[in-house]
Amino acid sequence: MASVGGNLVLELYHALTSTCSQKVRFCLAEKGLTWVDRHVDILSDSHLTPDYLALNPLGVVPTLVHDGQAVTESSVICEYIDDVFPSPCLAPSGAYQKAQMRSWMAFFSEIPTSFIRVVTLHMLTKSKQDAVSEEDYIANTERRPVRKYIFRKMGRGGFPADEIKSAFDGLRQTAERVDEQLKASEWIAGDQFSLADIVLLPSIDRLEDLGLDAVWAGLPRFGDWWSRVKSRPAYAQAYPKGSRFSHYAPDVRVRAREVYRQELTQFLQASLQGSRRAVRESIVAV
Repeated sequence: MASVGGNLVLELYHALTSTCSQKVRFCLAEKGLTWVDRHVDILSDSHLTPDYLALNPLGVVPTLVHDGQAVTESSVICEYIDDVFPSPCLAPSGAYQKAQMRSWMAFFSEIPTSFIRVVTLHMLTKSKQDAVSEEDYIANTERRPVRKYIFRKMGRGGFPADEIKSAFDGLRQTAERVDEQLKASEWIAGDQFSLADIVLLPSIDRLEDLGLDAVWAGLPRFGDWWSRVKSRPAYAQAYPKGSRFSHYAPDVRVRAREVYRQELTQFLQASLQGSRRAVRESIVAV
């Protein structure tokens, strides 16, 4: 393994548009770390080649290589980075506070990270389903070590309506939980920016990129949190040109809003009803 200035080189195998890769790039940027860029072209299935599978048998990005050892799973990579490079620290100091941070990280990995994958894949599949034969879709699906299961569930025509509803419900639940938490603290896991914020932010950026920010309509604390995240210097570093679908397809927001018209209407109506209810309650209080 090569070294620079006596320090072992960090190599990040990643894809620009991968939300999990974005998470790790943000963490590296917050730490001010230099790393070797090993771009993986997932559109041409470079993550399924024998060489890459030797690094990451699950065939997903990102993978961090440090001291000759590969670290996989994006949230685990972020914790590894924070352990090995402790300054600036991205975790609370107390054991209980750190446990709370990890609870949020687990929730974000289970709910928004999973559901943003459904929302993204469904939209992309709906836009090109006629260009892929059923046979080719099945063959490409079965090549994937772990993601084959989600592609099987989706099918060439996209996910069933109930899966889409569950995904948007879960994303809205996430925004509501965070909005409620932000009543008590500046950031998700306390008054310090932490890994909990980093683990969530790529899913929110993806929603915004697709024009689906109605998911957090009527949640002002959540909106303020997101604005503060985007104002951090690490944000621009983690999202260079080419990191968003809108960089490649300027009409992606129009297409996404068309695919998800029903879900967005539901959120906007709920937000409007909530605003009216708040006004009525304030009038009664006076």
